Amino acid sequence: MEPAELLASYEQMMVIRRTEKAAHDLFLQGLVKGTTHLAAGHEAVAVGASAALRPDDYVFATYRGHHHAMARGATPQECLAELMSRATGLCGAKGGSMHLTKASTGMLGSYAIVGAHLPMAAGAAWSARLRGTEQIAVAFFGDGATNIGAFHEALNLAAVWKLPVLFVCENNLYMEYTPIADVTAVPRPAADRAPAYGIPGEVVDGNDVVAVQDVVARLAGRARAGDGPALLEALTYRHFGHSRADPATYRPAEEVERWLKHDPLDLARGRLVEMGVPEAVVAEADERATSLVAKAVEAAKAGPAPDPREALTDVWADGGAAWRT
Repeated sequence: MEPAELLASYEQMMVIRRTEKAAHDLFLQGLVKGTTHLAAGHEAVAVGASAALRPDDYVFATYRGHHHAMARGATPQECLAELMSRATGLCGAKGGSMHLTKASTGMLGSYAIVGAHLPMAAGAAWSARLRGTEQIAVAFFGDGATNIGAFHEALNLAAVWKLPVLFVCENNLYMEYTPIADVTAVPRPAADRAPAYGIPGEVVDGNDVVAVQDVVARLAGRARAGDGPALLEALTYRHFGHSRADPATYRPAEEVERWLKHDPLDLARGRLVEMGVPEAVVAEADERATSLVAKAVEAAKAGPAPDPREALTDVWADGGAAWRT
């Protein structure tokens, strides 16, 4: 990765981190309703993977998907407005934190049902192959989904049909509040299952944006060439609890400290300095990210409330529910 490309990735990760912090603060102010599942600490997975994909590739994420939405082109303002139930939100206030979607950029949704989107990604990959577009689909999911039936069904079908789909597990060590290692028979809950389906299974440092981009580019090229699916396990760590209702006191203090020292932003910043990028240039990227998100917060706050008359638009194909009768 060239210095300019890494700097751009670093700035994008910083924008995502700042947006997540803004979401946290707005929630505490009572401006974000419901709950949020923050992805602070996961930024390198989304940014590195997206940098390796084509603009027309398909991405599916989980309820912890703010970073994927922004990596695929959603703006901080769109995301924060959606979290605050504004009409200017990414989904017009109909999705909220757990359902960020921007189909125009290939971000085909965040899904609250654990593992439900993996078969959907396989379906999108199948459609791409039938149309001969050489697009691929990428499904991002947490370690907990590896013990869900849909995970195994999607991998099996993708392998049988050699679909152009990548399954990327963001293994942050915890399936909600339970350590994944306590309830899984293999050390690597995703990669160790790949041989059962005859597909490649790899592990990558999910906090290293360069490593993520490199491996996703290679596996994406393999899928486009018709060699079928692959399973990638990205090791990472969330900086917050599972959701805003979770103080995460179940995590050992020394574990948290160790992972916070392996922050994806710090790794990228250190590599930039090693590559000869002046620290002042990196600081300017930080300032641009901070300014962008600060403006996004104010713009999102100023957004109008949604019109109740629009409640059923974009829900059913014809804008209504008459078909049910």
